[in-house]
Amino acid sequence: MANKSGFFSSGDRIQLTDNKGRQYSFNITPGKEFHTHQGFIKHDDLIGMPEGSVVSINSTTGVAQKFMAFKPLLTDYVLTMPRSATIVYPKDSALIVGFADIFPGARVLEAGVGSGALTLSLLRAVGPNGLVHSVERRDEFAANASSNVEHYFAGIPNNWKLTIGSLEEQELTEQYDRVILDMLMPWECIDIAAKVLVPGGVYMAYVATTTQLSNVAEGLKKDGRFTEPESFESLVRPWHHDGLAVRPEHRMIGHTGFLIFARRIAPGTELLPRRRRPSKGAYGIGEE
Repeated sequence: MANKSGFFSSGDRIQLTDNKGRQYSFNITPGKEFHTHQGFIKHDDLIGMPEGSVVSINSTTGVAQKFMAFKPLLTDYVLTMPRSATIVYPKDSALIVGFADIFPGARVLEAGVGSGALTLSLLRAVGPNGLVHSVERRDEFAANASSNVEHYFAGIPNNWKLTIGSLEEQELTEQYDRVILDMLMPWECIDIAAKVLVPGGVYMAYVATTTQLSNVAEGLKKDGRFTEPESFESLVRPWHHDGLAVRPEHRMIGHTGFLIFARRIAPGTELLPRRRRPSKGAYGIGEE
């Protein structure tokens, strides 16, 4: 977003919320007006106003309509931005940034950009001294992601590199601290990840099904250049609270995807054998 000062400026994205929870979002443009069925708000009147203000429309019906005004959070932006593909939901993006330890200054290789939802979180996490190199094989996805990133940051960030094509076809000569994959068959890129990751670097894949999860896990184990993979999913259950009426909401954000990650071990190092015994039947007869 263009301005983070706490006050609205020209070019800022603003989010108006009425008393029924309905939201409207637009960019503040001098000379323009935002219209509802009850009236309008001049964009010029919003410039210089602090976030968290209540704004009223210039009514054409005699009925006052009021809105709470904020700049949208990244979550708000991601859930309302144009999509060319299913997005990585904010709950998963947050876990990726946290569990993959995306730190300021990190060099991140991302494959499978989709609509750019995860890319936004990665770019914010690495900061101006880091790098996000995104690879997307579909032109239309890359174009939409680029538009969303440019719109959010009010320009293409200098720390973002977008390459169109398959990750397997890239000639990667740089080293990366993290490899984050959101693609159909991320197990096919384990060798690439091992070659470009620094020792101690993190490989993380975001997959939708248990079959994909199993393939990634077994691929990492067979490769021999990664630690024992860990995986999980996140389920977010909102709560209703009104006085003493405190209960779970009837709807929740359930399964969206699995996260699986492992760390790159030092070249030439043999991974320590795991100490636990596998479950019976996990690998078939005679394969345990």
